[in-house]
Amino acid sequence: MKKLNLLKCCTLGDMAVSYFTDEGGHVGLSFVPAALAERADPASHELEPLVELYIRGDGLPSGYASGLTTSGASSTYGMEFKDQTVREKDGVTVIETRMEDGRGYAVIHILTHRAGDRAFAVKTVFENGSDKPAVLESLSSFSFGMLTPFGDTRSTDRMLLHRARSWWSAEGKVESGSLIDYHLEPSWSGNGMRCEKFSQIGSMPVRHYFPFIAAEDREAGVTWAAQIACPSSWQMEARRQRDELCLTGGLADYETGQWSKTVKPGERFETPSAYLTVGIGGLDPVSQRLQDLFSTPAGRTDAPLAVLFNEYCTTWGNPTEENVKKCVDALRGHGIDTFVIDAGWYGKTAWWATVGDWDVSEAKFPNGIAKAAEIIREAGMRPGIWFEMENTTASSEVAKDHPDWLLHRNGFPVNTGRMYFDFRKPEVQEYLRERVIRFLRDNGFGYLKVDYNDTIGLGCDDPGGDTLGEGLRQNQLAAQDFWRAIRREVPGIQIENCSSGGHRLEPSMMALSDYASFSDAHECVHIPIIAAHLHRLIRPEQSQIWAVLRKTDSIRRIHYSLVNTFLGVMCLSGDIFDLSAAQWETVDKAISFYRDVSPVIRNGKSAFYGEVFDGFAHPEGWQAVVRTEKKTGRTLVVLHTFAGALPEKVRIPVRAAKIDAVLTSENNDIRLTGDGELEIGIRANFEAVAVSLSE
Repeated sequence: MKKLNLLKCCTLGDMAVSYFTDEGGHVGLSFVPAALAERADPASHELEPLVELYIRGDGLPSGYASGLTTSGASSTYGMEFKDQTVREKDGVTVIETRMEDGRGYAVIHILTHRAGDRAFAVKTVFENGSDKPAVLESLSSFSFGMLTPFGDTRSTDRMLLHRARSWWSAEGKVESGSLIDYHLEPSWSGNGMRCEKFSQIGSMPVRHYFPFIAAEDREAGVTWAAQIACPSSWQMEARRQRDELCLTGGLADYETGQWSKTVKPGERFETPSAYLTVGIGGLDPVSQRLQDLFSTPAGRTDAPLAVLFNEYCTTWGNPTEENVKKCVDALRGHGIDTFVIDAGWYGKTAWWATVGDWDVSEAKFPNGIAKAAEIIREAGMRPGIWFEMENTTASSEVAKDHPDWLLHRNGFPVNTGRMYFDFRKPEVQEYLRERVIRFLRDNGFGYLKVDYNDTIGLGCDDPGGDTLGEGLRQNQLAAQDFWRAIRREVPGIQIENCSSGGHRLEPSMMALSDYASFSDAHECVHIPIIAAHLHRLIRPEQSQIWAVLRKTDSIRRIHYSLVNTFLGVMCLSGDIFDLSAAQWETVDKAISFYRDVSPVIRNGKSAFYGEVFDGFAHPEGWQAVVRTEKKTGRTLVVLHTFAGALPEKVRIPVRAAKIDAVLTSENNDIRLTGDGELEIGIRANFEAVAVSLSE
């Protein structure tokens, strides 16, 4: 083991961040809770380089790692410390660490921390100062090791790994296991790389996995967490060859995502940003620290969260001027802020086959779509409209007339049932400015739901001659530029990020969005389970949760659906013009309760309790989410029961002195105990209880 020397130590919020160098001039990063810094001993561990990279032609990693990971390649260990600068201005600290390899290649690791945040951002810049092109096949956004610095790293079972799985209508399922579970025990001699690598390939960055990883030292009570802001293919690794655990992540590399990038002499290449944090506690409190960095277009506010209505589960893709007016009349006086017209407003024939043309259906809207927007606006609601603006279909006129506007792979159009616009082409952006941006302005829409219903997959051709993964990266960044153009050119527009529900719930897309569709599980009983899991991954104030109300629903079922939305932002749909007076009374009470507790939803932190069977599809047991707003001392408890045997009552820890309001359909017995717990009597399967408390 090479001796480590302390290069720099600083305190960023409640985190102690240290840079080390070894005898070979390599640089590594360690960060721990400042309150526990004196207990940590990272200098006694083996250094993990600050940046992992592989330049084509260099030596590949040894230890049976080639083909599994490019981490540990000679490109990484050729980079030696050059200099480090620290800049502080207006509460923002930026630390730049430069490493060079003697061939003219350099990497700059950039750490940025904003005062008050409990996490920081990092990214890597590669510079080619040589006289020859360099082909990158991998370049990390983040890499750190020395885990754990709090004790015997040979104790394999002290460390847990956490990640979040995701499928359609089943987003965010947390998977946790020890290093033994992941088969990451070192060999008897320390030879042979152990690597748990996972990735997402394509343009749905939250399909299969979220770009998130956490490592928990359960003996020290400390957790490290990382998230990548990337709209295209990405990868993460947990590696172990000897004792220390290392975490690395960034763009999916050449072997995983067919990504390479030719960097010409004098050029630079910058990775997507990653967010890192460390805190005292387990996955639940520490993962939420990352959300300090998840900026939204409007920023945080103390105003109550909006109540939305989307007519999709009302008309099932058949919106018309007539039924829009009928819905508006049914919603009057119920406190709805936004009314969204979903898919089906366009097309001369089958609307699902003409995505991309965006011709308003004259049969459905004989007075034009502006008339429908006017009807909504006159009722005091913000009019919204659905687009799937990045995609088209083979039978659309635009695809037939302009096949060169589509993404191609190996010379053939990418066709998954959806076809995909090439946003790198100015003519595509100009076409969509006319069909989307001008449409929004001319027709008076203040809300845009952006859907995205399949994935490009491995990638698309790169006109610059690089790989499919690089073509994909370029196109997705160009598409994000179009999102920014919408905001510039339609002042005050609100944008919803939907991708068959929750397939694009990653930080770079969330930063472009006011809201996100949390899932397509619109009428499923496991909605509260998905919604609760997402508290660890996105901000609830952006997580739009649907309550689909049916005229055949019991009051208990109506209530259950409505309380689901207290785990995020309320969005109604369903049989709203056929609900009974009793059903509407239940809706109105829920909206009033939601308005009151929305500051807690927006600004609080969540804790999770319950006994829930692992499966999403057929849930059993019960769960409770306790969301507490420290500034005001208010707490919101949201409890759901599922199938199976249930306890007669549950006790949930809370920091509260009094119960302010209760919302229940079953007249449950609810009281505060003398030992800091809220006791709730359970009445039935599939019931919901919401309780507002204060200190």
